[in-house]
Amino acid sequence: MPTNELHARLRESGLRATRQRTAVYGFMRQVGGHHSVDDLVCLLADSGEPLSRMTVYNVVSDLTGAGLLMQADVGPGRALYEASETWHHHFVCRSCGTVIDVPCARGTKPCLDVPPGLDVSIDEAQVIYRGFCHACRAGAHPLEARSSERHT
Repeated sequence: MPTNELHARLRESGLRATRQRTAVYGFMRQVGGHHSVDDLVCLLADSGEPLSRMTVYNVVSDLTGAGLLMQADVGPGRALYEASETWHHHFVCRSCGTVIDVPCARGTKPCLDVPPGLDVSIDEAQVIYRGFCHACRAGAHPLEARSSERHT
C-alpha cells in the first residue's frame, strides 16, 4: 500500500500519521500474518526500520484501538496482531502452533448472540478453534518449519 494511502487510513481512523505508525501499519499490511510485538521489533529492524520495543507496543496499541490492527486471540502466551479488514476467528494447531484464520459466520462483531438471561452488552466475541493442522495430522510437519509457522 502506498505511503499516501497509509497516511490517509491512519488519519481516517483518528490517528496522526507519524513515521512509527506508518512503518508498523505498512509493514503489517505488507507481510500479513500474525505477529507478536517482539517479532515486529526484529522484523522491522531487519527491514531497515529499527524501533524500540516500547514504541512498537505503543503503536500496536494505538492501531488496535483505532481498528487498523486486530489482536489475534490464540489463548495464553504472547499476544499476536494482524492487519485485517474482516472480522474472523482463529484455529491454533496443538502440535506446531500454526495460526489459521477462520471466517466468521456473520462477518461482523460480535458474531455470537448474547446468551439468554445474561444482562450485558457484548461488542466482541472471539472463538479459538484448537486441534491439529493438516501437516501435523499427516506427520509431515518438518521440525525446522514449526517455529517460523507460528508467526504466519
